[in-house]
Amino acid sequence: MTFLALLRHGQSQWNLENRFTGWVDVDLTAKGEAEARQAGAFLTQSGVAFDKLFTSLQTRAIRTGNLALENAGLAWLPVERSWRLNERHYGALTGLDKAETAAKHGEDQVKVWRRSYDTPPPPLDASSEHDFSKDRRYAGVKDLPRTESLKLTLERVLPYWNDAIVPDLRAGKNLIIAAHGNSLRAIVKHLFAVPDDQIVHVEMPTGNPLLIELDAGLKPIAARYLDDARAQKLPPMPR
Repeated sequence: MTFLALLRHGQSQWNLENRFTGWVDVDLTAKGEAEARQAGAFLTQSGVAFDKLFTSLQTRAIRTGNLALENAGLAWLPVERSWRLNERHYGALTGLDKAETAAKHGEDQVKVWRRSYDTPPPPLDASSEHDFSKDRRYAGVKDLPRTESLKLTLERVLPYWNDAIVPDLRAGKNLIIAAHGNSLRAIVKHLFAVPDDQIVHVEMPTGNPLLIELDAGLKPIAARYLDDARAQKLPPMPR
């Protein structure tokens, strides 16, 4: 069998401040660093021999992966990064306080923007301080998103999943993906065939690896959070 560990980055500064982060490159808090190191301990305790780490191009995911590997004695593992594993782009909500945004637009509207499968927030204005088109890490990337729903996030994650991650899994490699709540939810939706109206109930806790056992066809046959105390409800195994 092959194993895949999905690791949401540890707490970031904007997680702490309750702000919409998306593509802004916010670093980990001290708590987030501790969560990342603890994740490495959990990965060690799992007994799985991991072969490679995938991350996004965002510091909080990169540092979470690095800290976890270091604490697991696996700092030597090869690492591959891609913007396609970035967090969902929150469009015009980027940088805003979540509570203040709910007070301004109404809780129901913000809930639709945050949790619905296919309704994105308003797009980010090109004049915004959070415009990423001039960020050189994305040089050469065509059609950078200006907002995303979870559906759109899945659509840009899937090509990378199929082209880069699936071949390693089919080769029998055990992989870690250190990424973000929504890019990882997109992978969970794909792997577990979660219905559109049910993915809203799937949440990825920070710094708690979700270990998934895959059969030869890359179908999940078992899954568990390695930190039982902070485990979230998992979708049923696909039939």
